[in-house]
Amino acid sequence: MTKTIALLNQKGGAGKTTLSTNIAYGLQQKGYRVLLVDSDPQGSARDWSEENKGDLIPVVGLDRETLPKDLKAISSGYDWVVIDGAPQIAKLSAAAIKAADLILIPVQPSPYDIWATSDLVDLIQARQEVTDGLPVAHFVISRSIQNTTIAKEAYEVLKGYNFPILKTATVSRVTYSNTAGKGETVYHSKDQKAIDEIEGIIGEVEAILNEA
Repeated sequence: MTKTIALLNQKGGAGKTTLSTNIAYGLQQKGYRVLLVDSDPQGSARDWSEENKGDLIPVVGLDRETLPKDLKAISSGYDWVVIDGAPQIAKLSAAAIKAADLILIPVQPSPYDIWATSDLVDLIQARQEVTDGLPVAHFVISRSIQNTTIAKEAYEVLKGYNFPILKTATVSRVTYSNTAGKGETVYHSKDQKAIDEIEGIIGEVEAILNEA
């Protein structure tokens, strides 16, 4: 059975595409058949795929409200579907929420980024109310600066939204932007710490969906 995860945040620059591409490739490295879906009209994941000439992982663009229906038509041959969500477009976010088994909400540890998640949280909770708590949703701290007061405060504020927070966070590393610009992933770098971050997130994702 295909498992679908969506990375959503209605604020741009939260790290959705970076996480989507790295998680999708990391899952593929574990032997899974993986499809990366770009649901953002800006097409960042598709641009990334063009940089590597489509050699790393299958990427399709489905940036429309019929995403759940369209996905059912093409996802049967895959173990995992990773959806790179669209910012600022509530209808496309709602479509991704409907299609997903698990939603990851990347949040940078700043008050502005945390406040910007409130509308998305409302959309997810509205869906959960009519579908017996599904999809599952978790925050993931993105682009954190280690050992800073604001990072610690971010965890406390996010707890107020009643969604769990992944134990693994990504740290602000130049590796993420350097590899993305070349259509690659952190797996193509020598930055083991960055690889470990993605591996940690993937491990948590697998555990969450195995328990669901």
